[in-house]
Amino acid sequence: MNAHLKQQLGVFSALMVVISAMIGSGVFKKIAPMSDLLHHSGWVLLAWALAGLITLMGSLSNAEVAGIIAKPGGQYVYFQEMYGKVFAFLFGWASFSVIQTATASAVAFIFAESLNNLLNAYHCALPNLPDSIAQITIFHTKDFDLMPFANFGVKSLAMGLVLILSFINYRGIEYGEKIGNILGGTVIIGVLFIIILSFYKGENSDLFSQTTSINNAGLGEEKSFISLFFLAMVAAFWAYEGWNNVGFLAGEIKNPKKNIPIALSFGTLVVIILYLLVNAAFYKVGDVSFFQTIAGQSNTIAAVEAMNKIWIYGGLFISLLILVSTFNSTNNSLMSAPRIYYAMAVDGLFLKSASEIHPKFKTPYKAIVMQMFWCLVLIITGSFDMLTEMLVFVAFIFYGCGAFGVIILRKKMPTTHRPFKVPLYPILPLAFTLFSLVLVINTLIESPGKSCIGLGLVLLGFPIYKMLQRKQ
Repeated sequence: MNAHLKQQLGVFSALMVVISAMIGSGVFKKIAPMSDLLHHSGWVLLAWALAGLITLMGSLSNAEVAGIIAKPGGQYVYFQEMYGKVFAFLFGWASFSVIQTATASAVAFIFAESLNNLLNAYHCALPNLPDSIAQITIFHTKDFDLMPFANFGVKSLAMGLVLILSFINYRGIEYGEKIGNILGGTVIIGVLFIIILSFYKGENSDLFSQTTSINNAGLGEEKSFISLFFLAMVAAFWAYEGWNNVGFLAGEIKNPKKNIPIALSFGTLVVIILYLLVNAAFYKVGDVSFFQTIAGQSNTIAAVEAMNKIWIYGGLFISLLILVSTFNSTNNSLMSAPRIYYAMAVDGLFLKSASEIHPKFKTPYKAIVMQMFWCLVLIITGSFDMLTEMLVFVAFIFYGCGAFGVIILRKKMPTTHRPFKVPLYPILPLAFTLFSLVLVINTLIESPGKSCIGLGLVLLGFPIYKMLQRKQ
């Protein structure tokens, strides 16, 4: 390495990394399918609250570890101390193949799709290729069709966004920081505006006991209420995904042992409060049956329809806010994740060139470029759509191991100073570990095919690790 990462980010920027990573498009969309699953506003809000509480348990557990291990790579480095290099590599491999890149690709695609929908509303649209080319299928399975030229206008815009944001973060983390701070603050203000406007103009007085017997999901007779509630929580977890990204940037955060735990704790808490308030605000505007109707319409966004009921420009405002939030969330993923691959390369567990720091810009520029190319592949093939369905499952394998690792490190490093200690130890780490285990097992039972594909991708890391070891 011919240069070092530059400690650039303060506590506010670290806090905005946590918030920006989580607030994408999920909070504006998930109320519709969750309403369709549970048929009751109180249960939907409880699902958001419990998913947030469980996320907070994981975040607080992660904060304790971040307070004693402040190195670039976040959980990759934590797992080395907890379980050794092999398990750490599996996390890094899963991040590159599924967790981080699929997230960035999916959110970039949602940005492009949202812009296209907005243009359609004004009788414009992104150009597409002729049907004779768009319908070319290179690979076909029961669950997935590889059609690289389908929906090419949206894909091109999503790829363009990844290219632009990768170039910006290549040039220096301070640029990604400014985007995150400005757009993250804009999103928070926008969400607060939605909450205030909805409670002021909404006509529903009953927020917690709205109910309906309509069942668009068609699952009521096949699954128990517990299974349905669990599915609703998994939908909420997609909106909470990304809280751990700030740890990847430990090499570029000032006083990381203090600031990362603060950012994790307060950032997650802020998002939980915003999510609960905005979903309650949606029920102030529309009842459960209203959102169930939306759930049956594939290209309709719940928040847009809700805001259209109370303000002539409400749908446009939400559409613009989704563009800002998905742009910002894509930037967050592309900025933070390359630090994992950089840390792996330093250890000889990734392509060696990924360990190089740009002498002028002080960024892991080759790791950023490698990530960019893989994201472009996922977007053009459309494979990110399949990968995101197994993303929560794969992520919670590592989240659970990370929480249990708090207990391991208490045993291995008993005398190490901990600037932050997880409250109610060991109850919180154990509770989060247990829930993660239940979620993983439940997903294996309910969706064995996609779960096995996700697990197979993770386990594919074993032969790759052996190959890298022999090469080293």
